[in-house]
Amino acid sequence: MVPTGRTAPAFVRMAAHPLRWSLLTALATGDHRVRELVELLGHPQNLISYHLRLLRGSGLVTARRSSFDARDSYYHLDLERCAHALAEAGAALHPALRLDPAPPPAPSSGEVPGPPRVLFACTGNSARSPIAAALLRHRGGGHVEVTSAGSHPKPSVHPNAVRVLREQYGVDLTDRRTRHLDTVAHRRFDHLISLCDKVREMHPVFGGRPRPAHWSIPDPAAPGDDDQASYPAFLRTAAEIDTRIRFLLPVLTRTAAPEVTS
Repeated sequence: MVPTGRTAPAFVRMAAHPLRWSLLTALATGDHRVRELVELLGHPQNLISYHLRLLRGSGLVTARRSSFDARDSYYHLDLERCAHALAEAGAALHPALRLDPAPPPAPSSGEVPGPPRVLFACTGNSARSPIAAALLRHRGGGHVEVTSAGSHPKPSVHPNAVRVLREQYGVDLTDRRTRHLDTVAHRRFDHLISLCDKVREMHPVFGGRPRPAHWSIPDPAAPGDDDQASYPAFLRTAAEIDTRIRFLLPVLTRTAAPEVTS
């Protein structure tokens, strides 16, 4: 006998609405402001804001004030929460269902894909972007070309960035040097990921039209804090970046660009 009257899992009910699904899909590519979502999806701002409130209430989406303009907010899709919600929805339908990632598509005949080239950008290139680059390099196992740079690089990588990566992830940043975005402007990248709201507003231009994405992450090095006081913020920042990196890797696998030859 087929059971009746069972309520669909919360994720299914939330994502089933066409506009909310469109919002989830848009935010899966990176963090966005309301006006950008209005432009992307072509719906009135009041309707976008209403459904964003529902998504925030479900815990699938979070919001964070922009460090460039505190009157604005960036919305972020919590992919880890989505993964758990999807797993629960599958189990609710049938306990044998699993959400195993699909294998990457095989390259077409004659196509020799090269490793995806990723540039992480922030202001000082001393905390967020070198942490992201180091973690992607670490988790990518040599299959991703990773670079980081800043619009106003500081003299050196922050000691807490070095400490967190060494103690929590076994990654050594001791010899890492900061660099300016201008020093890599001649290089081609497949993905440009900004981790700083200020850099995101600059719209840095690179050859090859890299695919842009934005991760709105506050600077863990708060003004006035010494290294000991800011260390917990670096722990949280590294953990958030690491979560995003883990969800970025499958995307890079599927969008690896062919090598460009001259």
